[in-house]
Amino acid sequence: MAALGTTLLRGAVTSPFKRAGRPGATLPAAPEVRPAAPAAPGPLATYRSVCGFTGADSLPLTYPHVLGFPLALRIMTGRAFPLPVLGLVHTWIEITRHRPLRPKDPLELRVHAVELTPHRRGTEVTMVTEARLAGETVWESRSGYLSRHPTDTSATTGPPAPPAPPALPAVAEWRLPSDLGRRYGAASGDRNPIHLHPLTARLFGFPRHIAHGMWTVARCLAEAENGPAASPGRGGRDAILSVRADFKAPVPLPATVTYAAAGADFQVRGESRVHLTGSVFRGG
Repeated sequence: MAALGTTLLRGAVTSPFKRAGRPGATLPAAPEVRPAAPAAPGPLATYRSVCGFTGADSLPLTYPHVLGFPLALRIMTGRAFPLPVLGLVHTWIEITRHRPLRPKDPLELRVHAVELTPHRRGTEVTMVTEARLAGETVWESRSGYLSRHPTDTSATTGPPAPPAPPALPAVAEWRLPSDLGRRYGAASGDRNPIHLHPLTARLFGFPRHIAHGMWTVARCLAEAENGPAASPGRGGRDAILSVRADFKAPVPLPATVTYAAAGADFQVRGESRVHLTGSVFRGG
């Protein structure tokens, strides 16, 4: 955890010297690698508790991404990374597992930056995380992070603004406490100041601190695994093999939000806006 704090401090120091949208910018080619090791039982149990996962014999679908976050942060705060890490916004994530994962599996993690894409609001970088077991890729994620800056909209090739998603049937109501960001930060190691306290969030332009996007999608997966939307299958329901989630708007803390779902699709919404949309793919 201390190492992550040092990495964030390095990012804060180097960010003012980087200019998003610089022509000809390139990404560092070398991946960051964590040698094979199982998940630590204590932090994993805390993560399950904070996110609502109940199965103790399997690794939550989102957890390898959490384990790989320090590697991604090391890349994004490095001198060779072209975008300032301060202000990067997590915009979407896709996760796929290729086989069941157990807590004691010694996973090797590899993270690398693969693509810079013009976006209507700036520049988006795609980060890839891979988990390998005995040399075989058993899990992977792709994530988009947006660096906001003025753009020439006529030259932007990124996706247009999507239409508002239709409202799905409500399944559950979640009351999110003010300390949720601090609790998830302690469980995941992601102690970004915008998630911790109102004061630290205001330093970065937020009127209040906000929930982690990765907590929100993890909580949705936990609800999908255990709730009425789960389909009968192995172990009483089909396993979730992959997920795609798009982060639409931050969730200010404290808050009351609605988890809604229909078929493979889900969303989290507040009184006036949709915060997250996504879909899952299940296998028997």
